[in-house]
Amino acid sequence: MPRTLIVLATYNERENLSTLVETILALGLPDLDILVVDDNSPDGTGQLADGLAAAHANIRVLHREGKLGLGTAHVAAMRHAIEHGYDFVVTMDADFSHHPRHLPDILARRTDADLILGSRYVPGGGVRNWGRLRRLMSWGANAYVRLVLGLKPRDCSGAYKCYRVATLRRVDLDHIVARGYAFQEEITWRMQLAGARIVEVPILFENRRLGQTKMSWREIAGLFTTVLRLRWRKLCGRIHHSKGCD
Repeated sequence: MPRTLIVLATYNERENLSTLVETILALGLPDLDILVVDDNSPDGTGQLADGLAAAHANIRVLHREGKLGLGTAHVAAMRHAIEHGYDFVVTMDADFSHHPRHLPDILARRTDADLILGSRYVPGGGVRNWGRLRRLMSWGANAYVRLVLGLKPRDCSGAYKCYRVATLRRVDLDHIVARGYAFQEEITWRMQLAGARIVEVPILFENRRLGQTKMSWREIAGLFTTVLRLRWRKLCGRIHHSKGCD
């Protein structure tokens, strides 16, 4: 079985983390480790993660000095996966918006894909408890990045992803532009440029159970400016298809 690393990037997720970890472990998936990347959460999430790691041999914790952004947390986890010889790395939200019940379906596609997206916008996928404005914003953001960057997937903005590490090695992580939520669109685009076989697996996205969302209008604005920067760099020949050319 391929070695797989599940990544949970956390900031103030103490209310959700224990239950989420136990739910993942209860699936009984083989050769699976969990890495919690905590940005020095003031609510004690990092200390809770340390306790979980002490209780479970397949849990690791990466402590960072502060709130450095979701994108940089995922890049740090990807470097960890590369350095420690994992075959696949899965990223998912730590608030139950991405339910672990979808993991078996996502991991089942590892044999024929390099990037597996948990998708809200393919048949069988969807969202729950979203208002009209949020639906419109999500649809508009995905339409925008598909138009500007030429992305092929229907759901480019989700964080529920499984990456083949061998393909991820071809992406120059040193030149990632986005630090926050725009990272999801950028890494999908860079994987596409690297020749990744991309598939979408339907998921049901649910609003977080506990705690407060980290999404903000600043993050939304950052998405639009980041996508334009990436498009401009590509037009100027500063972003290429393989590592080392960016």
